[in-house]
Amino acid sequence: MWLLRLLGHRRMAEGDGDRSPLYVVAGLGNPGADYADHRHNVGFMTVNELAQRHHIAVTKRQKRSFTGAGVIGGRAVLLAQPQTGMNASGRSVQQLRAAFAVPPERTLVIFDDLDLPLGRVRMRARGSAGGHHGLESIIEVTGASDYPRIRVGIGRPASRDDVIDYVLAPFHRDEREAADDAVRRAADAVEQWLAEGIEAAMSAANAGSEQRPRAPVQTVRQRTDEGDHGAADHT
Repeated sequence: MWLLRLLGHRRMAEGDGDRSPLYVVAGLGNPGADYADHRHNVGFMTVNELAQRHHIAVTKRQKRSFTGAGVIGGRAVLLAQPQTGMNASGRSVQQLRAAFAVPPERTLVIFDDLDLPLGRVRMRARGSAGGHHGLESIIEVTGASDYPRIRVGIGRPASRDDVIDYVLAPFHRDEREAADDAVRRAADAVEQWLAEGIEAAMSAANAGSEQRPRAPVQTVRQRTDEGDHGAADHT
């Protein structure tokens, strides 16, 4: 299997006889080109950013996800974009974890957060779903809550009645720079988590320091697939 070959090559390169542990990075979102630019898809956007940086093709269809395997921060990693629809993300994450025997603490989840201001990034080692239906599905289906997670702030609409339309819409032009920078910083946090561990990554990601904007993130149009394109109410 392609992934087992990757792990085997890492064992040989490291010169030890132990199986190299696999890490999973699951960015949540809704599948299909129509949803690619939506606020609700910042998890997918972060996986796309990581894939671009590390030359990983997230194109293999398995376990209800599009996936790509590579090495980031010296760790064997599987990047995943569940294709079940946001509100059923747990079905894909459960199957990926079971297929590759990956525990929750080595499964990082990335998703949008209405309760964080636009552009803010927060990382935690574990916790509740906080009202996010994608993470809620993962916790419910897998029976575990100790997933490292990165929340990418998208802010709230003026009216609570507009939440679904808000998350299922693209960022406005004047929001794009802050959103792109947040995606890059979320990707930075993933890299640090893999290279240095959760404590170092949380410390850096949660510091809240302002960073100079960089070039815009290039959007990768998502492959069309069937799924339940649910919007998280976050309440």
